[in-house]
Amino acid sequence: MKFDNVLVVGGSGFIGRHLVATLAARGIRVTVPSRRRERAKHLILLPTVDVVEADVLAPGVLARLAAGKQAVINLVGILHGDFQRAHVEIPQAVVNACRTAGAKRLLHMSALCASRDAPSEYLRSKAMGEAAVLAATDLETTVFRPSVVFGPEDRFLNLFATLARFLPVLALACPDAKFQPVYVGDVARVMAAALDEPETFGKRYELCGPRAYTLRELVDYVCMVTGRRRLVVGLPYRLSLLQAWMLEHLPGKLMTRDNVRSMQVPNVCGDAGAVVPGLAPHALEAIAPSYLAPAGPRERYPQLRWRARR
Repeated sequence: MKFDNVLVVGGSGFIGRHLVATLAARGIRVTVPSRRRERAKHLILLPTVDVVEADVLAPGVLARLAAGKQAVINLVGILHGDFQRAHVEIPQAVVNACRTAGAKRLLHMSALCASRDAPSEYLRSKAMGEAAVLAATDLETTVFRPSVVFGPEDRFLNLFATLARFLPVLALACPDAKFQPVYVGDVARVMAAALDEPETFGKRYELCGPRAYTLRELVDYVCMVTGRRRLVVGLPYRLSLLQAWMLEHLPGKLMTRDNVRSMQVPNVCGDAGAVVPGLAPHALEAIAPSYLAPAGPRERYPQLRWRARR
């Protein structure tokens, strides 16, 4: 079956904007609910995309939005806040809305290493939401579990680039934490391709890039690309928790203790998910410089000095 009318919950976020753009480029009509339509203004100008201001957990809203849709995609995810609401209640509400509206196809974004016995609430709540989706055997479900996702506007590599710009010393929590970053464009491409592939029904896919890194290696790489030589000081676990506790009380919450607990589990692909056919993921080194590296000739001087160790 070819899908041409899709509801994307969480479509205004980082991964969502890339997936929605990919779907729109294929001529698929996409509805994106957002609590504040202004936050999704980057999607409004896309052809075939309709941004609707709505609270998806308000009674009856999701079922109304899903009416007439052939498929629903749930991308909702947060790194801190009300995990129960975002990762458990919304997936269950999406399942219920699909049943009420008669939308059989459901794609769900979970997280790599999600598990009910994981050390962090983030990973435990992701596992509960994933279980609710996979338990809906009356629907055609597919679950995706990406490692950390990078790309333009990401809050991962860009965060370290910003910190390196203003801080001469980077106190790094959990420097040996392992990640296998996957490019957001690859995530969007795989999810869009899976939409009308029956062989993906009922399966769970892990999404990773071609190489695993420690967090220290990633921060060193960001410093190299941006041309900023910085002293990176790795913190042991207890100091990492202390740093996170302090950051929890600052605006923006750059890190929380729950984030530190999540990093105790290697965020790399194993054999828990099915193999994604034809993924061919892009290497981080092939993409990241395009949005991290200084643009102008003068701005590139620090990068050249970094490489020359001057």
